[in-house]
Amino acid sequence: MTEISIDSTKINAFSKGLDYPSYRNLIKSLLGENKTTGSNHSEAMINYTFMNDRRMDRWDKKINLDDELLKLINSIPKMNWLVITEAWCGDAAQNIPFIAKLANENSTIDLKFIMRDEHPELMDQYLTNGARSIPILIMMDENFNDIATWGPRPEPVQNMVMEAKEKPDLDQPKFIESIHKWYAVDKNQTISQEFKQLIKNIK
Repeated sequence: MTEISIDSTKINAFSKGLDYPSYRNLIKSLLGENKTTGSNHSEAMINYTFMNDRRMDRWDKKINLDDELLKLINSIPKMNWLVITEAWCGDAAQNIPFIAKLANENSTIDLKFIMRDEHPELMDQYLTNGARSIPILIMMDENFNDIATWGPRPEPVQNMVMEAKEKPDLDQPKFIESIHKWYAVDKNQTISQEFKQLIKNIK
C-alpha cells in the first residue's frame, strides 16, 4: 500500500474544500434538516450550531479591517489558505468570519474550508497540545508548502482554555459564556493584531 504524503493529503483536502459562501450555506442547509456537521446530531450540538450561525451572520456585517491590515494583506504573494473547522465549534464561529473577510481582500488568496472529522489524517498534523482543536488555518504557497498557521483561537482565549483544564470543578456553561463575552468585548482587535504580526513574519 502506497503511503500518502502530508502534501498529497493537503492537496486532496483542499480540492474538496468549500469557499466561504458555500460553507455558510452548508451550515444553514444542515440546520434546516435539524443537523450539523460531523456525526453527532444531538440537541446540544444543533443548538451550538444554531447559535454559531447567528454569530457568523453578525460578524459578517460588523467586521472592519483597519488600513494597516489591509495594506499588509495586499502585500503578500499568491497563497492557498485552508481552514479546518466544524459548524458546532464556538471558536470557529467567532474567528472564521474575520479570516474570510481578510482573505477576500486579496484576490490571489484561495480560501477553502474542510470539516475536521472528515479529514483526521490532516487534522493530526496540526494538533494543539495533542488535541484536535479547531479552527486551524493553514497558510500555504502555490505548491501547498506550509508558510504559517493560526489557531485554534486568539492567545488570550487559548490561555483561558488551558487554565480552565486545570479546574476539575469548572462550571462549563458559565466558562463557555465567558469566552463568548470575551469575543464580544474584544471585537476582533486581538486577532487583527495577531494576523498583522503573522503577515509581517511571512514577509
